[in-house]
Amino acid sequence: MHALKKNRPLRRVVLTSAATVSGMVLLLSLKPHTAPAIASSAPSTGSVASPAPSGSAAGGSATGTRTVTGEAAQTRYGPVQVRVTVKNGRITDATAVTYPQENPRDQQINGYAIPRLRSESLTAQSADVDTVSGATYTSEGYRQSLQSALDQAGL
Repeated sequence: MHALKKNRPLRRVVLTSAATVSGMVLLLSLKPHTAPAIASSAPSTGSVASPAPSGSAAGGSATGTRTVTGEAAQTRYGPVQVRVTVKNGRITDATAVTYPQENPRDQQINGYAIPRLRSESLTAQSADVDTVSGATYTSEGYRQSLQSALDQAGL
C-alpha cells in the first residue's frame, strides 16, 4: 500500500506542513528591487556647474563654453540626470551623470542605451531624440533631464 494512504494521515500532515514552511522560507528570502540612490558628485539642483566664457562672451549670450547639469528625472527604475557642455550655442557634450545601474540588467540596458542617447542628442542638437528600444524609461528620463539642462543653458 502507498505511504500516503488513509492508514497514515499524520505522515501526510507532516509532509504538507514541511512543504508549506519550505515554500514560505523561499518566498521570504527573495529580495525586492530597490531604487538606486543618487551616487553622483554632480550638483543635483540643476545649477550651472562650471561656466568658462570665452573672450567675447557677454552675460546672457549664447557664446562661450558652459557646462550645465539638468534636473534629475525620476523614472520607474531610478533617477536619470544629464550634464551638457554648450560652446557657442552648440551642444558639444552630453553626459549621463546619474542613471539606473543597481543590478546587472540595468547595467546591460543602459550600457547600450546611454551612448546611443548621447550620440543622438549631439546629432540633433536638442532633446528631440528617439527612444532606445528596450530602454524606454531611461530614454524618457534622459530627454527630460537633457531638456532641463538645455533650458538652463538658454538653448
